[in-house]
Amino acid sequence: MDRTRILVVDDEPEIVEYLREALLQEGWDTTAASTGDEALTAIQNNSYDLVILDLMLPGMDGFEVCEKVRGFSTVPIMALSGLTSESDKVRCLGLGADEYINKPVGAMELTARVKALMRRTQHGSAVKKYPPFYDGHLRIDFETHRVTLDFTRVPLTKTEYALLCELVHNAGKPITYLELLQRVWGAEFRDETQYVHVYMRRLRRKIEADPNNPRYILNVHGVGYRFQTPGG
Repeated sequence: MDRTRILVVDDEPEIVEYLREALLQEGWDTTAASTGDEALTAIQNNSYDLVILDLMLPGMDGFEVCEKVRGFSTVPIMALSGLTSESDKVRCLGLGADEYINKPVGAMELTARVKALMRRTQHGSAVKKYPPFYDGHLRIDFETHRVTLDFTRVPLTKTEYALLCELVHNAGKPITYLELLQRVWGAEFRDETQYVHVYMRRLRRKIEADPNNPRYILNVHGVGYRFQTPGG
């Protein structure tokens, strides 16, 4: 069985060593990059199961790295940063990060978060077999995890895909913010409602003709979201 491969991106050698030691204790192969350019080159030329990305990098910062990576890869990204404002978190998630963790972080919390993220991204689809969804525009093949809109491939990260599956599998029914958090991110995210809102905006930009007037992903005011089916 292939070992998990993780890329750590941070310009502080002491932090890189700390993170690598914690990750190696779990048996995960870990490599490092100290700049945004190094990180992009590494991700383009190698296959990783996860990228742990510091946001405060010299030159190209982690926000820009995250945005550029999402232009060519769906690799899970865990942002690790000393920036603690809500706006920084929302910005980072909006650019494509799967998770945002504040520094400093303990080794036990780090490895627990890494395990949870990898479970989510590696097993994002339900075990139950579902027929493909198709309404003449949007098609979701649950066997291949392929999503197309008007026959054009829609690149979704694994978290985005898992969230879309939850919506479609419960089409027509409101799903609360808490239910979405627990089913997609896990019980430990019960207070992170901004994750749901940011990801819904990301999904709408990808599958809606007009994200400001969605036809698929509808708000249920004060409750959550609902996936609208044709004639539903």
